[in-house]
Amino acid sequence: MIPLPTNSDILPDADAVARAAAERLVALCESAPNERIAVCLSGGSTPKRLYALLAGSDYGPALPWARLHWFFGDDRMVAWDDAASNVHMARDAFTGAPIPEGHLHGMPTTGTPEAGAAAYARTLRDFYGADILDPARPLFDLVLLGLGEDGHTASLFPGKPASDAAAAWVAPVPEAGLAPFVPRITLTFPALASSRESLFLVTGAGKQDPLTRLARGEDLPAGRATSVGRMLWLVDQAAAGA
Repeated sequence: MIPLPTNSDILPDADAVARAAAERLVALCESAPNERIAVCLSGGSTPKRLYALLAGSDYGPALPWARLHWFFGDDRMVAWDDAASNVHMARDAFTGAPIPEGHLHGMPTTGTPEAGAAAYARTLRDFYGADILDPARPLFDLVLLGLGEDGHTASLFPGKPASDAAAAWVAPVPEAGLAPFVPRITLTFPALASSRESLFLVTGAGKQDPLTRLARGEDLPAGRATSVGRMLWLVDQAAAGA
């Protein structure tokens, strides 16, 4: 079996990973009974499964939808009705969920990546109420992260400038590191780290290679991700080589 990062749980399959993540969100909501709850969403098939679970009868009734705000870790520069859009994916998966108007905060993706990144940074700062992140008061309650087969997470690709952004909360990605080579917007490592809890959702045999490279100590973007709170890797058996 592949050596996994610290604080990893090995689960049977992608469905079990999605259910474990849903249970973590429910627990976080229960621990913050009188506050707004901010969740940073990830793209991908396992997160989509998670969002559908949250909208369904197993977990939906346990969530305080009126207090939940949903943000995005990254997105492609396409219209929100495009199949490649993370907003489109989330809206589709959340079908039937009672998300209040204005609580799904999509990234502006119809202009330039630079303009979209600046606008989304303003959205985050307005929500947070400050221009500087305080480790004692995280921006997010939960950040969901994925692991790309090249080791990227969000749209922080190996060798791309956004991976080195140290001050900005949101960065433009004019050239993606993987196909489709569509410009993107991404949260930066400092913004992603500002969370009470962060979950890496890692499923499928295709993730064995980047997990192996991380275990060898390669400097991959996913290995740079940190959290001011707890970070947990939820890995299925196929990804772990178990």
